[in-house]
Amino acid sequence: MRIRKATQKNKKNVAAAGAGAGKEENKVNTAKLKGAERSAYFARREAAKILRTVLEGDANRRALASIKTLVYHPSIRNKKATFALICQTLKHLSIINDVLQAASILNTKWKKQQELVYIIVYDILFGQGVPLVGDAEKYLMRHKDPLHLHLKKVLSRKNVTTVKDLFALQEVPDISVPRNVRVNTLKLDVDSALVELQKKYSVQKDDLLPDLLVLPPGTDLHDHPLVKNGSIFLQGKASSMVAPALSPEPGWEVLDACAAPGNKTVHLAALMKRKGRIIACELKKERIKRLNDTVKLSGASNIQVLNEDFLNINPKDPSYSKLKAILLDPSCSGSGTAASRLDHLLPSKAAGDIDTERLNKLAAFQRKALQHAFLFPALKRIVYSTCSINQIENEDVVKSVLPIAESYGFQLAKPFPEWQCRGLPVFEGAENLVRTDPAKHGEGFFIALFVKKDANLSVRSNKNVNKTLPNSTRIRNVRRKIPMFIHTNMFKMWLRGQNWRDRRYFSCQCKSHS
Repeated sequence: MRIRKATQKNKKNVAAAGAGAGKEENKVNTAKLKGAERSAYFARREAAKILRTVLEGDANRRALASIKTLVYHPSIRNKKATFALICQTLKHLSIINDVLQAASILNTKWKKQQELVYIIVYDILFGQGVPLVGDAEKYLMRHKDPLHLHLKKVLSRKNVTTVKDLFALQEVPDISVPRNVRVNTLKLDVDSALVELQKKYSVQKDDLLPDLLVLPPGTDLHDHPLVKNGSIFLQGKASSMVAPALSPEPGWEVLDACAAPGNKTVHLAALMKRKGRIIACELKKERIKRLNDTVKLSGASNIQVLNEDFLNINPKDPSYSKLKAILLDPSCSGSGTAASRLDHLLPSKAAGDIDTERLNKLAAFQRKALQHAFLFPALKRIVYSTCSINQIENEDVVKSVLPIAESYGFQLAKPFPEWQCRGLPVFEGAENLVRTDPAKHGEGFFIALFVKKDANLSVRSNKNVNKTLPNSTRIRNVRRKIPMFIHTNMFKMWLRGQNWRDRRYFSCQCKSHS
């Protein structure tokens, strides 16, 4: 509870960044500062507040949002300067900590504002001579010489002569992938969006997803009018594949089980052309506002936001008797989007930490949520997706629920049959699963599509879902042999003793569709 309250407090701090950063700020008359001084002063304080949120989330393994999401919040005024400061400070953080510890210059007052201290020390040691005004800046500038002296000692201890040499030993390769934007067809047609963006950028249509546009790597569209009015969404290709994999029909009732921040939810609304009903379920209250903002921005009128735990929803409740499809994108490790979220800059990732206990807990929750999804009586399709590259959260979860899926009449289908990057061959039928490669597609996503065998799929010929479904021969035979025991402990014990026939491992040679 203490952690949650602290996180909520940090979120408020981010929204109020620049309005004040502690008692020391009140002593600075910002109205008298010149343009560059004022800009740098507020950028450091905005960066410090976000940095606190990022570091606390990393320490507690409960990130509120990615660095980019926090920086591009509407309340942050100087986004580019703030973003650069945070990234550079995190990149140098281990050195900054070593220097501060060796210099022993921080008293109790400044330790309470350690994130602001990190930012200022970065500017003193590695910055480009930006103006340093403010009490914290003046205090640290008085210790400029000791800071530089101990920096030299740190480098000497690590057997390098420059900071550049030190980073060369642990440099993370830069992955340059195209910028994808999804056109929100509830507000704008794809051709019109293409024409508008081509006025300033090189743009082309994606060859897999009809509502996706491809721009050059590094294209910054955060302040573009089409983004601000919800006509286009800054959504990666992998993320944009999830809703089309489910391919809900207009008029259906659909449940997005873990909906926030809502990009996939509003994509479902666009695919359904505002017809039918979408229930956007989200457990965390602090994420409901973000979900509501996304829905409002999209212009979708058929989405009902529900602050509820998906596992607490009763499948026998008459309110869900007509539910035809579920999109389940549960909490995961986020390992597939670590590069785009800049997670490699975080202290835990820099130290090479692998939280095995957390992965096991996530996988247990994911299995439970997917098993719960099969219980809704009128269901025809389920998509299970993660932004993880870990087998334990992907193939292992799907494999573990296959007997239950079969007992309810579901089997794996093959969305995007032309897509080359498929599931790891750890069980029969894994070739129906979809993977994306972070190095080639920008993000590492996983998608599994379950369909009910006796359902009239009426699949549209839009490349979203394969019409031909695979035969789950092994599981079908199990069910035929012991149909009366499918839900019993005896069956579960028998199943655990079976060995799935492993197929020869093949490397996932993904072809780029960008």
